[in-house]
Amino acid sequence: MKRIDCIIQRRTALRLPILFVLFLLTTSPAWGAHKKKVEERPLRVACVGNSVTFGYGLQHRDRDAYPVRLQQMLDSTYGANRFEVGNFGRSGATLLYKGHRPYIKTEEFQQALAFKADWVVIHLGLNDTDPRDWPDWKEDFIPNYRALIDSFRLVNPEARILICKMTPIFDRHSRFQSGTRDWHAQIQQAIGQVAQGAGVQLVDLNTPLHSRPDLFPDALHPNPEGAMILARTIYGALTGNYGGLCLPPVYSSGMVLPRDEHLLIEGRADARRQIRRVLTKEGKVVDEGAAFTRADGSWWMELPHMPAGGPYTLTLTATPLPPDDYRFYYPANYPFLLENLTKGAGQTLTIDSLFFGDLWLASGQSNMELRVDQCNTLEEDLAAASRLGQRLHLYNMPARARTDAVEWDDSVLRYTNELRHMDFQGWKTATPEAVRAFSAVAFNFGRVLCDSLPDVPIGIICNAVGGSTTESWTDRTTLEWEFPNILRDWRNGDFGQPWARGRMTQNIAHALDKESPAYNALQRHPYEPAYLFEAAIAPLGHLPIKGVLWYQGESNAHNIEVHEHLFRLLEQSWRQHFARRWNCEFQKKPVLPFYVVQLSSLPRSSWPAFRDSQRRLADELPNTWMAVSTDLGDSADVHYRTKRPVGERLALQALHHTYGHSLVSEGPSPRSAVRGQNHTLVLRFDHADGLTCSRGFELASSDGLFYPADIKIEGDKILLSSPAVKNPVVVRYGWSGFTDADLRNAQGLPASTFQMSVN
Repeated sequence: MKRIDCIIQRRTALRLPILFVLFLLTTSPAWGAHKKKVEERPLRVACVGNSVTFGYGLQHRDRDAYPVRLQQMLDSTYGANRFEVGNFGRSGATLLYKGHRPYIKTEEFQQALAFKADWVVIHLGLNDTDPRDWPDWKEDFIPNYRALIDSFRLVNPEARILICKMTPIFDRHSRFQSGTRDWHAQIQQAIGQVAQGAGVQLVDLNTPLHSRPDLFPDALHPNPEGAMILARTIYGALTGNYGGLCLPPVYSSGMVLPRDEHLLIEGRADARRQIRRVLTKEGKVVDEGAAFTRADGSWWMELPHMPAGGPYTLTLTATPLPPDDYRFYYPANYPFLLENLTKGAGQTLTIDSLFFGDLWLASGQSNMELRVDQCNTLEEDLAAASRLGQRLHLYNMPARARTDAVEWDDSVLRYTNELRHMDFQGWKTATPEAVRAFSAVAFNFGRVLCDSLPDVPIGIICNAVGGSTTESWTDRTTLEWEFPNILRDWRNGDFGQPWARGRMTQNIAHALDKESPAYNALQRHPYEPAYLFEAAIAPLGHLPIKGVLWYQGESNAHNIEVHEHLFRLLEQSWRQHFARRWNCEFQKKPVLPFYVVQLSSLPRSSWPAFRDSQRRLADELPNTWMAVSTDLGDSADVHYRTKRPVGERLALQALHHTYGHSLVSEGPSPRSAVRGQNHTLVLRFDHADGLTCSRGFELASSDGLFYPADIKIEGDKILLSSPAVKNPVVVRYGWSGFTDADLRNAQGLPASTFQMSVN
């Protein structure tokens, strides 16, 4: 008892509840029974936690609570009667001993100790986000958690302890912005410190569920499907079984990986596996190496610098480690555990026709999505594709269901909720057949790069979705911290464009019908905030892409101020995602470049100001450049059919800014506006060699009334005047939804819509 008292006193001042329970346990006849050979009874798993463990809110918790599902999974793998899973969850319980309902003072805690578990899974902390708890007692969290762990080690010194990062709390929670969001993040960090300090396994229950708000009816407790994901995650952590060797779906035969730089490949396999790689070309080994999976099944490995070229073959093999390497997790007196985990000769994945070159990502909405066979340069584009050979590689990810004016059936609603809305069609060489169904903008971008970089394979992934919103492409964590209000009830709020919200409601009408068997108030849709990041960006893994081609904005043009905030967040979101590991662990790469297409001409009143906003964003944001398309628009169709020049203009910008080619890559760009003589206004431009213009300028004095301007060109400057404007202070150009303004430079590149005041 001196040893028990010493440990508990060191961890926390509140040791009496634990000591009392231990006294009862060590003086009872059951204590001696623990000394019997463990293999004579099932291996015991204690699920310790709060209401999520208990199964609060589940109509059939005796069937759906995660410990019940865990028992079923273990029985299915190892056979009946080899495991006994106990549910010791208590609704409302706090980890903090001074919290409003300490777990150590509950009957479930005493039962968990008496269970004398071999494996203990602890999921606590959610209720500590209560304002009654964390603000006052947060300094006690780590020592209290360490004492809780020690209590289970005292009743069974051989116990394997796993502690869990908390399941998510979503923005719909009433206290999300008043402290819960912040305290939840702080507690997650503290749990990680506990795991490291106590030498216990850390299980991440947040990541598998953070992208599934539809599984949390009250923003806190998972439904049966969510509980199943919990069980599957904990099952993997306990057994090391994660479904075998796998890679993100885009890692497949025919792909392009970066050239001339350090490269990390990441994937997943069963725990405690060696992953061996062999890279060959024409049957000869070029590189080989190995890595090891972590306890969570993740692995990554470094490939050396590879010159542009191919094809190569990459073979990955996962093989079990020797049995002695498992002893920490799987005790010898349960040999069936090792037999299951170490059986088999290993698994192999092969990526044939692997090329090293440059990899680009093309995203946005319908004008990026518009296919080559829908455009007016089809024959030219197909002819170009036929001569590219194996230099251009395409990965198409179209939506499985279009967001047309239709009501989706139950199957679409279901796979959309499951984040399976995108169709991963695999890598294809840019043959005429493959090009037909690919983005016209993205293909023509790649075509120009191939012509300009003849020895460099180019890969392009396109995952554009018609009508999609900027917020739908931004990750949930970024929105939770930087723009949480846009997450809440987006379908009925003011942030989303009325058209987009209406189309969303139409598509999911079946799920919103309370009389329907498919009724689901939390039904997902591609237009909602964070959805397309979760369904179309996250599955790519942390690919080391060369840059982003972005054509979107039509569904956000109604609110320029919100879009300006969102676009900054989107760039931040993607740069953080794709830079993870690639930049931090090996080398400092440049900021991921974004090449943006400005909205074209269409008679919509908000578009001129929106185009000007896009111009200013491109000027202000790092490594962001814009291609103008106003001269290509169709007054009667948002989906204008002349996309070939758009891809070419994006390619010019990339060749200049990313590849360092000396060329003019954009049209005239206003540099300054000053008053001249005789009531004129003098504009100076960059990229101004060979200026031509006959129309499109307007002037205004301080009264804010604009009048058409007379135009005189002198070198890199334009002199503007109007008999109706005696003291011009503001100039604007191309300021109508559909414009015929025609300012260009010698390269034929058009100027952007803009408005500028006198300097």
